[in-house]
Amino acid sequence: QVQLVESGGGLLQAGGSLRLSCTASGRTFSTYAMGWFRQAPGKEREFVAAISRAGGVTYYAESLEGRFTISRDNAKNTVYLQMNTLKPEDTADYYCAVGDSAQAISRNRAVNYWGKGTLVTVSS
Repeated sequence: QVQLVESGGGLLQAGGSLRLSCTASGRTFSTYAMGWFRQAPGKEREFVAAISRAGGVTYYAESLEGRFTISRDNAKNTVYLQMNTLKPEDTADYYCAVGDSAQAISRNRAVNYWGKGTLVTVSS
């Protein structure tokens, strides 16, 4: 069993930056891949980014690459999502996920655990 707690969401203006954090507990953090998804109001949940166990491999949603960066600190059991140049369309609940591999997470497959989400609201 893995417990995930996201933090760092909030309200900000377009063009700003925000860093989300997700802290995991319950298993050895470095043994699983991590990812971020988001769900905007009235839309389906979509993949954002994923990172391998050691952090050497990353995947991004094509539309977000270049603005968003995923990273992890295995010593702190935490994965991060740095979001820059935010746009109103980035407004969503952002969810942390644990999976078998970063590639599988990027395909929304084999996600074993989810966090409860943190809300990001970007105003124009």
